[in-house]
Amino acid sequence: MICISVVPATNEEALSLLGRALPLAELVELRIDRLEAPALPMLLHAGRERIVVTNRRRDEGGFFASCETRRLERLHEAVELGARFVDIEARTGSRAVGRLADAVRSRGGRTRLIVSHHDLAGTPSARTLAARVKACRALGADVVKIVTLANRAEDNLRVLEILPQAREMGQDIVAFCMGEMGRLSRVAAPLLGSCWSYASLEKGAASAPGQLTVAEMRAVLGMLHS
Repeated sequence: MICISVVPATNEEALSLLGRALPLAELVELRIDRLEAPALPMLLHAGRERIVVTNRRRDEGGFFASCETRRLERLHEAVELGARFVDIEARTGSRAVGRLADAVRSRGGRTRLIVSHHDLAGTPSARTLAARVKACRALGADVVKIVTLANRAEDNLRVLEILPQAREMGQDIVAFCMGEMGRLSRVAAPLLGSCWSYASLEKGAASAPGQLTVAEMRAVLGMLHS
């Protein structure tokens, strides 16, 4: 499954990008961290059952620069409005993640919780990666998301190895490497058990380094499946 990630600067741009992306992929990640006042009721009306709402922190590669309380309030609003997924960083802390998990459960599971961890500097050891999966799982994740930066080709292998490990525990997971060296993992991840892989709508619109376009991703996956 492919998830197109869009990072709009205005609500108008967000609505336009959603309109273009939703017909092209199974999911669309709506990154609201650049929006000063996201109009979530209007934006989720475009296709809430296929939208992942993310309000990414700066220390994990995002743009949100206001107070943490406001950042979390927007994620809670997305849950109330019935977004298909909301994504919160594990480093937000157990109390805040727990409150969001409780909000998700109180809505009867209409929304699913992604607990994510991003390493922008490199890829740690297999033991550390396994510990991060368990930590995100312990926070109540419906989907664990582990993303690292690949500085060498073999970094891809360590991240991809956690996919079958998580699935053996019955844990849904998304995992891959960023960067030019990590492009291999973005393609291989869905084949090894990742719930989805992220892609950009078009060239020049990547939300993270090494991201393929949705057309490139579909072409490569199509060849591998043929």
